[in-house]
Amino acid sequence: MNSNPLKQAYSIARQRYADLGIDTEAVLRQMQEFHLSLHCWQADDVKGFEVQAGALSGGIQSTGDFPGAARNIDELRSDILKAMSLIPGSHRLNLHEIYGDFQGKAVDRDQVTVQYFQSWIDWAKANNTKLDFNSTSFSHPKSGSLTLANPDKGIRDFWIEHTRRCREIADAMGQAQGDPCIMNLWVHDGCKDQSVNHMMYRHYLRESLDEIFRQKLPMMKDSLEGKVFGIGLESFTVGSHDFYTAYCSKNNIMQTIDTGHYHPTESPADKVSALLDFIPELMLHVSRPVRWDSDHVTIMDDPTQELFSEIVRAGALSRVHYGLDFFDGSINRIGAYVIGSRSAQKCMLRALLEPTRTISRYELAGEGYKVLALLEEAKALPWQAVYDEFCLRNNVPVGQDFINEIDSYVAQVISKR
Repeated sequence: MNSNPLKQAYSIARQRYADLGIDTEAVLRQMQEFHLSLHCWQADDVKGFEVQAGALSGGIQSTGDFPGAARNIDELRSDILKAMSLIPGSHRLNLHEIYGDFQGKAVDRDQVTVQYFQSWIDWAKANNTKLDFNSTSFSHPKSGSLTLANPDKGIRDFWIEHTRRCREIADAMGQAQGDPCIMNLWVHDGCKDQSVNHMMYRHYLRESLDEIFRQKLPMMKDSLEGKVFGIGLESFTVGSHDFYTAYCSKNNIMQTIDTGHYHPTESPADKVSALLDFIPELMLHVSRPVRWDSDHVTIMDDPTQELFSEIVRAGALSRVHYGLDFFDGSINRIGAYVIGSRSAQKCMLRALLEPTRTISRYELAGEGYKVLALLEEAKALPWQAVYDEFCLRNNVPVGQDFINEIDSYVAQVISKR
């Protein structure tokens, strides 16, 4: 794409925003420091690399069988690097435990150690990427419908040990990269049909978490992720939003907001200011729920824009971490990475370009019509020209040009799988 018209468009946009007191150069510097944590499981439909792996279970489901899913660790890494090359800025990679480099060895989850992730640590260093991590409670013979909340102490201890080891792996990743690794903890525990033992299950989950978090590790950060319900676990979720909000607040632990894990009429954006008065940080898992937690590719829809706008308005940029969590096997998976990532970036850019101080001043002065007027005008300001400039400065395709890059990669690499 010819850069001259793009440069001219940016020059005009820069002046338009300057008239509203917004320095687009400062915003571009902020965007350079806005790091997404890309989710490895988009590339292979959440299969992972365990030798003893079984079918997806525990409320996890990826739909579609589009050709070309990564089949091994080398293909996964290749696909992730290709996606990253089409997304401006530098970004992190979020790994689930089942994506260890097991090299054909059967390693049960209560035996996993950092040695199975050393090649990931080396790969990340070689590619200027930092890692985040997740324990994996689903798709295992001992998963069932209850893991950390299981009344069977043997099963409960198995998953406590798994999670404890995952925290140690995350800490080793943080030590190696000189930056804390965020370890997200989500368990699918719940009941398909009615239950009279809610209090018991939650008591066991709290006890398990207390045991897991007893060990203090300096280079990792814990985050807890709740849910409304899961597939096959429709009637009761042990680790609900209320449960984890209370636990995180009491224990000063980060909480994860997954945008698909709420009732369709709830606003994840509204939770930012509600939670950050009581907990230290937030982790985001951004996807697009259609009806509910269907994990469609993130787009620039109203809920995503509202979420990023609320973070900026709350002055919480340094207290929020930004992960993606969609897994769509019905379309080109690298295309899904790029669309979702660039859409999240555009939402953040628009949030940073909003004349929030001016709007706030009008609001506090009781001039409500001016608030509404500026919010509406901001939607039509030339933010796309600023994003195009961001792409140009990072030497990545502008606009739809990434489509040709992906098609070329499909022809040269994916079609041969």
